[in-house]
Amino acid sequence: MKKSIFLLLVIIAPAFLAAQTNADAIEGQWYNEEKDARFEIFEKNGKYFAKIVWLEEPIDPETGEPKLDDENPDEDLQDRPIKGLVFMKDFVYDGDDEWEDGEIYDPKSGKTYDCYIEMKSPDKLKVRGYIGISLIGRTQYWTRAE
Repeated sequence: MKKSIFLLLVIIAPAFLAAQTNADAIEGQWYNEEKDARFEIFEKNGKYFAKIVWLEEPIDPETGEPKLDDENPDEDLQDRPIKGLVFMKDFVYDGDDEWEDGEIYDPKSGKTYDCYIEMKSPDKLKVRGYIGISLIGRTQYWTRAE
């Protein structure tokens, strides 16, 4: 009996650990297509989020101050800086190199979209924001920052 349990653990444990590794493969820092922003994707309570950690132009040229979330429809949030902003939230790993059921906020427009992320390679992500169904939306490809 003990041999059977041990053998079962030896078979199941690598598969479980591989699933955990795949889910966490998205973590780290990524550049957008234009390479004018870098984001950090992190896990919190089993869900994945992203925040802006670097901007090529972090200062508003008109004010000389850090760029703010001034397009946000919520006036109470318009004074928060873009750098450090958590703009992606609640992504869940689906077990097939995709993270789904999340939202992405676009600080340039102040709009929030449904979103999914697909890992195309260890260094490339497909990020698709959409309205309603994924056919109506926009896709970006992000590259891993080194």
